[in-house]
Amino acid sequence: MSVQLRINVSLDATLGCGQAHRWIKKGDVWEGVLRGRIVTLEQKEDHILCGGTDDRGMMMSYLRHEDDLDLIYSEISRDPFVRRLADACPGMRILRQDAWECIATYVIATNANVRRIASMVDSVCRTFGKDLGGRFSFPEATDILKKSEMIGDCRLGYREKRFMELAEKVADGVFVPDDLTSLDRRECADSLKELNGIGDKVADCISLFAYGHLNAFPIDARIERVLKEVYCVTGNYRKLSTFASGRFGRYAGYAQELLYHCNTILGSQAQAGGSHPI
Repeated sequence: MSVQLRINVSLDATLGCGQAHRWIKKGDVWEGVLRGRIVTLEQKEDHILCGGTDDRGMMMSYLRHEDDLDLIYSEISRDPFVRRLADACPGMRILRQDAWECIATYVIATNANVRRIASMVDSVCRTFGKDLGGRFSFPEATDILKKSEMIGDCRLGYREKRFMELAEKVADGVFVPDDLTSLDRRECADSLKELNGIGDKVADCISLFAYGHLNAFPIDARIERVLKEVYCVTGNYRKLSTFASGRFGRYAGYAQELLYHCNTILGSQAQAGGSHPI
C-alpha cells in the first residue's frame, strides 16, 4: 500500500524536530507508527511518497495539510529573528498527533531529553503494545492496565506512578481525551493541568501538538534562555507566555518550534532536504 501526498512539507524538519517521538530515519526514509500501522514517508521532488497505508486523508490530517505555511511563515516573520529562522528552515509543519498518545507521552517526558523520551515511549510500546513486525503500536489505556505488573520493565522512574494514574483515569472514563477537542486553548490547558504530572509547559505542548491550538507557546529552559538572550525578556511562565502571544500572535506555536531549534537552524544543519534533520 502506498500513496503520493502533494503537500508543502520538509520531512527532516518536521519529523526530526522532537515534537513526535516515534519517527526513525533510515537512509532517505522516515519510518513511524500511526494508528496501529507502520508508515513510511520519503521526500520526493514534488511529492511525499507514503508507504504502509493508502489512507490519504489520515496522512494529510496528520501533517496538517490545511495549515497555510506561506501565510503562517509570513505572519511570524514580522519578527526579524524568526524571519531568519523561517528562511533557513522552510517546510516545517506542526503535526496533528493522537490525543491519548500525545498526553501519555508528555506525562513521561518531563525532565528528559528527546533521546530519553523516545526510549521510554518505545519501552512502553514494546511492553504493552501490539507487535506490528519490528515496531509496536502505542497501547490503549486498557492494554496497559491488563499487564500493569510489567510497568517496571519500562524504566520510567518517578514518572511511572503518574503514567499509571493517567491510564487508570482514561480506562475508567474519568478523563476522556476527546472531550477536550471542543475547548479553547485556556480551557484545554486548564483541563490537562488537572492531571498529575502536567504543568504549564506540558499542557501547552499537548494543546499545540494534539489539539491544534497553534497559538500555544510551550516554554522550557531552552525557550526561556532564547527569550532572555534574543528579546531580553525574563520572568515567570505567565509573563513569558504573555510576551510570546503578543509577539508572535495566532501562530506562536510555529514560532516556538523555530526558536527552540534556532542554534541548529542558524548552524545550517536544518536546511530543507539537508543531511542533518533538526
